[in-house]
Amino acid sequence: MSRVATVSPGGRPPRDPPHGGTARPPVPPWGSLRLIERHARVYRHMWLLFVTGIAEPLFYLLSVGVGLGALVGSVVGPAGQPVPYREFVAPGLLAVSALNGAMFDSTFNVFFRLKYAKLYDSVLATPVGPAELALGEIGWALLRGAIYAVAFTLVMAFLGLIHSWWAVFAVPVAVLISFAIAAVGVACTTYMKSWQDFDYVLLVAVPMFLFSATFYPLSVYPRVIADIVQWTPLYQGVVLLRNLVLGVPSLDLLWRAGYLIAMGLAGLALASRRIAKLLLV
Repeated sequence: MSRVATVSPGGRPPRDPPHGGTARPPVPPWGSLRLIERHARVYRHMWLLFVTGIAEPLFYLLSVGVGLGALVGSVVGPAGQPVPYREFVAPGLLAVSALNGAMFDSTFNVFFRLKYAKLYDSVLATPVGPAELALGEIGWALLRGAIYAVAFTLVMAFLGLIHSWWAVFAVPVAVLISFAIAAVGVACTTYMKSWQDFDYVLLVAVPMFLFSATFYPLSVYPRVIADIVQWTPLYQGVVLLRNLVLGVPSLDLLWRAGYLIAMGLAGLALASRRIAKLLLV
């Protein structure tokens, strides 16, 4: 007897459950790796985008941290001890590098693939499911943020801005920042209806960049603003990186790392559910 294909109201043929069952068996995350490989192949022809992403925080470091730092002198560091301004700013800009690499790839680029390129329709026609798809996109954004962080860390070492062996954890912490930002970015992008909605992304990103203690100690802010800043993900990353690079570890860094991990896992779960709802109806 021949099979008769049915089509859902949205025009998408239903996906047959494997092995005649009603639930899909667990799939190893190889599909996520294939999606990351696909993006890497595409970006071989757009390598200049990577260079510009690395260059922006570097320009801030050279102009604000090194140039303006000669006029500012020293500021209060994590342990209450004065540190040169460029050594204070550098870890914050390292966090910004990780944020930039993850945020824009997990928002603008994901929106284009979702709404215009229709890439995910093709991906979900394979054994790859929504969870693997979301993990692949987050993994690629995380990888891009990690590349930015490694490049910026090497520049910091070249400029003599690293003085503690605790700085070996700087890149892993930058990866945590990228994970949290990328996961939330992919999840939020599934709610976007048009390019105008991305004004909200910039409305969040720019204040975080300016006010997450990147350029000034938290003590210079009014109390209300300081209380808000302390709950932003970039601030957690800035504190983590600044303490490690300056060699001032403390136990409270563990809950800050846990904050970023929890934020990333929550974003991954929401992104998977939203992709399934949008594309598998």
